[in-house]
Amino acid sequence: MIRLLLFNVLFAVQLIWSADFNESRKQAQETHKLILVNFSGSDWCGPCIRLRKEILESGEFESYAQKKLILVRADFPRQKKNQLSKEQERKNEALADMYNPEGKFPYTVLVDENGKVLKHWDGFPDLSPEQFVSQIKLVDDARQ
Repeated sequence: MIRLLLFNVLFAVQLIWSADFNESRKQAQETHKLILVNFSGSDWCGPCIRLRKEILESGEFESYAQKKLILVRADFPRQKKNQLSKEQERKNEALADMYNPEGKFPYTVLVDENGKVLKHWDGFPDLSPEQFVSQIKLVDDARQ
């Protein structure tokens, strides 16, 4: 039992969330993967924190995302200690203008390599990690 737990800790998947949508889009064009963009207020938005902990950091999501998705987080923190660079703030604002003009949090968008919106989740999706991944799979399978 301890060995299994140790194995899971040592080999846990650590997903990389990009903060650069343009670079992520180039990567998606090369790999033909979908891009999941998550708009979050990481230090003030309760539903955003819950989404991250309950779904986006779940083993089910991480396992699927590692193989099939490119991940982008557009964070809008409020606490001074979490302040973004001015350049990153501009990038996040530009991304929000494109995909989240109403400024909703959390707001998650699934886009293809050309930036076309294929699905979105407004607020905390009342889904299990398995159901969330299943919705992404349905979209991905439909475009193949």
